[in-house]
Amino acid sequence: MERKKTTLLDLIKKKEQRIPITMLTAYDYPLAQAVDNAGIDMILVGDSYGMVVLGYNSTVPVTMEEMLIACRAVARGAHYSFLVGDMPFMSYQADTAEAVRNAGRFIKEANMDAVKLEGGRRVVDAVRAITHAGIPVMGHIGLTPQSISQLGGYRTQGTTAAAARELLDDALALQAAGCFALVLEKVPDRVAAYITQRLRIPTIGIGAGAGADGQVLVIHDLLGLFDRFVPKFAKQYAQLHDNIAQALNEYKSQVENHAFPTPQHSFAIKENEWETFLQAAAEHSSDVPQVFIDEHADTARVY
Repeated sequence: MERKKTTLLDLIKKKEQRIPITMLTAYDYPLAQAVDNAGIDMILVGDSYGMVVLGYNSTVPVTMEEMLIACRAVARGAHYSFLVGDMPFMSYQADTAEAVRNAGRFIKEANMDAVKLEGGRRVVDAVRAITHAGIPVMGHIGLTPQSISQLGGYRTQGTTAAAARELLDDALALQAAGCFALVLEKVPDRVAAYITQRLRIPTIGIGAGAGADGQVLVIHDLLGLFDRFVPKFAKQYAQLHDNIAQALNEYKSQVENHAFPTPQHSFAIKENEWETFLQAAAEHSSDVPQVFIDEHADTARVY
């Protein structure tokens, strides 16, 4: 059967039919192409790009321009997955009109299908304004990395009755404001499952147990490419970082030992052309300036 582009209606239908939604992050063309070819429903171009690819210590320093570059690369590689661009810190918090303009850039300039922003009831005005502009919005509650200083670290959210109720209220408010889906990050599994049951829109869990409508992982965690730390909720399906290190060490050794490149990795010139070249080079060698280094001068002399 011919594959079609995933739409919002497809995601809603999966929730209704209790078919798990698959989602992965990707930040560049080749990985986006691989994720898309694997049939993953959604690709998130997350602001985790700043930590995983750019080497920042958090997601906070990531800029709009950096996110747009990553989004454009992903859009060139993925043609069927539903694409979501992560709005970076301070691209939507300060002013509602600015939030709409920045969200529009993800759609118009970077070919995303939707945007994602972090926060609960405090971002409802931005969500409502962006959706009124015709741009689908995915919400994100629980552990919100852009607010990590305010949260006091990467701690599980919603672990008390009061905190769980706050998450539920945030989820319902975001749904009412127009969000088409919610990411639930690092939330107790029973809390996430309850919120999922209360919502009409799909939930995507990351560290939120099996009760969410779908799951998302950072692809570098899944592939074992990011070696600084591995979150508890991330399952590594491969150990590519070790494979890459082994390959690089082998390359270095082969170059140093003259084992690479071999003739099969080189290109040849026809014998008659080589002889003609040598003859021509010899005839004109006297015309080539000679460079001599004078140890007592600041520059080389050409004679």
